[in-house]
Amino acid sequence: MNADDFGLSSGVNDGILEAHAAGVVSSVSVLVNAPGWEHAVAALRGTESLGVGLHLNLTAGEPLSEGRTLVDAHTGRFHGLAGLVTRALTGRIDPEHVAEECGAQLARLRAAGVRVTHIDSHRHVHALPGVWARVVATARARGVPFVRVPVEDGAEGGAWVKRWTIRAAWRVAARGGALPRHADRFCGIGLQGDVRFLTRLLALIDRLGPRPGVTELMVHPGRPDRVLAAWDGYVAPRAAELAALTSSAVRERLGRGDVCLTHFGAV
Repeated sequence: MNADDFGLSSGVNDGILEAHAAGVVSSVSVLVNAPGWEHAVAALRGTESLGVGLHLNLTAGEPLSEGRTLVDAHTGRFHGLAGLVTRALTGRIDPEHVAEECGAQLARLRAAGVRVTHIDSHRHVHALPGVWARVVATARARGVPFVRVPVEDGAEGGAWVKRWTIRAAWRVAARGGALPRHADRFCGIGLQGDVRFLTRLLALIDRLGPRPGVTELMVHPGRPDRVLAAWDGYVAPRAAELAALTSSAVRERLGRGDVCLTHFGAV
């Protein structure tokens, strides 16, 4: 159960830690160049039971490297999601700039004393052509064992356009290359923003229970605050996710014994 966006804001961090303390969230992915980074570093010092990965950010705020093809020359900030996607699909991203930025963000996370178990990315942009191969190469070169493959299978769930777009981009980006280690299954995109989050989460766990292997279930719990609202459009649903994840229904379901919570450092 991996919570994305740790480090986005103190409210998001607190919500994720609450879900971890409830025995539900077992892994996090950290934004190292977002407003809640310093708060995240302090919080991680007391959470040895939590798997920690890099949530590579190429769309919001400022880079840690020069990264010229990733950055707007006028603002010194990333181009944003639409800008990055457009540049990636038109071949205007230098893969070496991706490698430099990924390496710099990974180095910052490790400098905080963190054992990095995996890499994924904010808005799943590591699945883009021109980005994927360099992220995988960086993970291998620097000893990060797992990289998320953000392809969600199954006929159920929402966000069809988003899921199809990510799948199509990743298939192009990963064509002909050896895959990194990754979970046997990935899910969570189709749950985002769904008013039936709790009901559908419980149904998803029921389906996963009899299946062998490792499933990465992505979630976005948090306590909305001003910083979050200024940085990200996914605000109110984070509180709803937190309430569902810490509910007695989810904790009781996970306690039945047919699924085992883990993280990439323990697989």
